[in-house]
Amino acid sequence: MDTPRAANASLLQGFPPVTTPAARVLVLGSMPGAASLQASRYYAHPRNAFWPIMGALVGADPALPYPRRLVRLTSAGIALWDVLDRCEREGSLDSAIVDATAQANDFATFFRQHARLTTVLFIGAKAEAAYRRLGPPLAAFGLRSQRLPSTSPANASVRFEKKLAAWREALQAAGVVLDQER
Repeated sequence: MDTPRAANASLLQGFPPVTTPAARVLVLGSMPGAASLQASRYYAHPRNAFWPIMGALVGADPALPYPRRLVRLTSAGIALWDVLDRCEREGSLDSAIVDATAQANDFATFFRQHARLTTVLFIGAKAEAAYRRLGPPLAAFGLRSQRLPSTSPANASVRFEKKLAAWREALQAAGVVLDQER
C-alpha cells in the first residue's frame, strides 16, 4: 500500500552506478538516504554498516577516502547501485518511499552491458520488493539473487556480526575473493 504523499516530500534523484565491465556482483539498495544524498556518495550515514562490512571483506574500509573505497569495491568485482532512479520520500526510511512515484533504473541496459554479472544482492526487503515490482526478471539475464540484511542503522535489531556473516557467505557464493582469502 502506498504511503500518503507528504506535503513537503520532493522528487529525489539517485546516483549513477559504481561499476566496471568486470563486475560479477551487483549490490542494490533501494534509494540513497538523506545523508548520502547530501554527501553525494553511497552509504554516507556514519552508522550505516555497509562500509564497515565491505572494509572487513574486501578492504573498502570506511577510513579510506571515498574514491579509494570505490576502487577496492570494484576491484573485487562488486558493482553498486540502487533500484530506484527517483522517488518521493520524506526523510531516509524506506517505508517513507511513495511507491506511486518510484521509477526504476534501467537494469535491462545495465545487464546487457555487464555480461560477467552472475548475482544480484539486495540490501534489505524494500530493495528486493521494489526491484521485483519495477525491474526486469533476473532469470531472463541468467542472474541469481539474494536478499541480505539491511546495513541501515534503522535495522539495529540485527547485530553487526550477523550482518557481516551473511554478507561474507553471499559474496563467497558469488565467487568474490575476500581479503582474508587473497
